[in-house]
Amino acid sequence: MASDQLTSDSAKKGPLPIFRARGVSKIYEMGEVRVEALKDVDFDLNEGELLVLLGASGSGKSTLLNILGGLDRPTSGMVWYREHDLSQADEDELTTYRRKHVGFVFQFYNLIPSLTARENVALVTEISDDPMAPEEALDLVGLADRMDHFPAQLSGGEQQRVAIARAVAKRPNVLLCDEPTGALDLETGRIVLRALERVNNELKTAIAVITHNAAIANMGDRVVRMGSGRIASSDVNTHRLSIEEIEW
Repeated sequence: MASDQLTSDSAKKGPLPIFRARGVSKIYEMGEVRVEALKDVDFDLNEGELLVLLGASGSGKSTLLNILGGLDRPTSGMVWYREHDLSQADEDELTTYRRKHVGFVFQFYNLIPSLTARENVALVTEISDDPMAPEEALDLVGLADRMDHFPAQLSGGEQQRVAIARAVAKRPNVLLCDEPTGALDLETGRIVLRALERVNNELKTAIAVITHNAAIANMGDRVVRMGSGRIASSDVNTHRLSIEEIEW
């Protein structure tokens, strides 16, 4: 990946954000239908930050997350991961980037039913440069006593925590979470959010959590609100709420 021209100037002002998006637009064309999913978006995610990306369905938040994670490309604009220009990276470079630097957690767990929790996590550790042991990753999310259970033997919240353990086991610099509590009830959702909070606090992993649930915004260092493909606001939480204080 090519280093961008702004690196030297930005370095004089302090550490770069882990992500910078500038003027990012994304247009999907399906026949005669033209959908502007993102419109001239500027966005930063800072090192070690827990950021909540809030917006209704169709606001563009998942599209932005997919572009940051190297799963999609912008139609126009620039995206940097640290000093690397993702918008100019080829497919091989994006594959390496996703494998080494980014963990993904989605609303649906995507576990392999025939493998235990430990074995599902081990799939990632076997292809990583400096992974955690699967047992360590599962302990981090509170599943030390469930690691030899199969997905069908686990609750929805436990399966989501296995998915988080799988994502963090390769020690990613950033964790991108798309509606990680969307299919869960309040108490189960709190357990999952607590696991994400622990990953952020103990590993200093930068985390972006997408949600349509405004209550979750209070757990983040910062909340970015999106609407109609644009950033509507970006606000620092001066007082982060504990997971136990969050209700929805």
